[in-house]
Amino acid sequence: MTEYFKETGKVQYEGPKSDNPLAFKFYDENAVIGGKTMKEHLRFAVAYWHTFQGTGSDPFGKATMVRPWDEISDPMELAEAKVEANFELCEKLGVPYFCFHDRDIAPEGATLRETNRNLDKITGLIKKRMKSGKVKLLWGTANLFSHPRYVHGASTSCNPEAFAYAAAQVKKALEVTKELGGENYVFWGGREGYETLLNTDMKLELENLARFLHMAVDYAREIGFDGQFLIEPKPKEPTKHQYDFDVASVIGFLKTYGLDSCFKLNIEANHATLAAHTFQHELKLAAINGMLGSVDANRGDLLLGWDTDQFPTDLYDTTLAMYEILKAGGFKKGGLNFDAKVRRASFEPLDMFYAHIAGMDAFAKGLKAAHRIIEDGKLDSFISDRYAGYKRGIGKKITEGKAGFAELEKYAMAHDQVANVSGRQEMLETMLNMYIQG
Repeated sequence: MTEYFKETGKVQYEGPKSDNPLAFKFYDENAVIGGKTMKEHLRFAVAYWHTFQGTGSDPFGKATMVRPWDEISDPMELAEAKVEANFELCEKLGVPYFCFHDRDIAPEGATLRETNRNLDKITGLIKKRMKSGKVKLLWGTANLFSHPRYVHGASTSCNPEAFAYAAAQVKKALEVTKELGGENYVFWGGREGYETLLNTDMKLELENLARFLHMAVDYAREIGFDGQFLIEPKPKEPTKHQYDFDVASVIGFLKTYGLDSCFKLNIEANHATLAAHTFQHELKLAAINGMLGSVDANRGDLLLGWDTDQFPTDLYDTTLAMYEILKAGGFKKGGLNFDAKVRRASFEPLDMFYAHIAGMDAFAKGLKAAHRIIEDGKLDSFISDRYAGYKRGIGKKITEGKAGFAELEKYAMAHDQVANVSGRQEMLETMLNMYIQG
């Protein structure tokens, strides 16, 4: 078995006073927070695509990444090497999960049959590797956006042949995910949207998307896949408008087409930014609708208008994210998948470790702060007091549906001097700072 990352061994927890960049300062996987270990709370995962498929290329420049497997030219040998590298990275970081697209782990062949044979071979290698270690599959998915056949979309394509090919691809990806014990299966509509309505039958496309998802649900039941189905919202990029625009859009779509009992959501921080929402907003909206499933942990750049997929290091984001996740009861089958890539100039293999350690520490710090907020109870008490008027008198009648416009008009006539109380935002933000600072 080849060792690809010889510059580091197993990353250890050394505590906040450590100055070792290859050690955890806050992530102690065995530390117990609220009755569960950090490892159980956070359920970290490595994203196969950015970590092992990313090259550092962009629209303005060629690949920059230097990787130990760069000299391997045979596509299948390369795929096998990346499997070993994935498990080595996960084991050295202590990350319990990984995630992949079908085309991340195995190269596409000249035909679908050849492609599936390639996938079967690599799946067998992964399965064998999983038996000898503790790294598991958080979720699998199919890449229905990279190949030119999906130029008009996959399940929303104007071409039924593309729809059929996408169905075959998802069928195989579901089988592979089940075989590897995947706990979830994700749908991300990379090209399920439109560039212009001048050539788009939106009604048909939305209906076909729903038909496709219903087929997936039916097939999952047929093969006995009991993992959680997830949809990942994103407003744009690569299409101008994607049908899974944000949490609200996805929930509305699922309810409209009778799919809401079958799906939860995989929320990505950077996608929230692109939708002009905060990460916390998207998590909260999913949670209050009982549809918070899993998280793609990254961050965007507010000065840039595209999906930068940076590693999460903002403690405010991680604290507020973990606050919503804990308030929702924590992860059941989901987790925190680092859908993030090192910067183009961070091209050495060691940078992969620095980046993951930074993200893991940021969420560990956020977990501890969020737990303090909940345990302290001051924020909950403030919110409860702020809405206390709905627990008595006319407010209680409103929430219980016992008041209509006529009664409310009568009440307003008798109480036409409305007295409000300060929302104390600045005070609460100061409290948040104190929780984060510890």
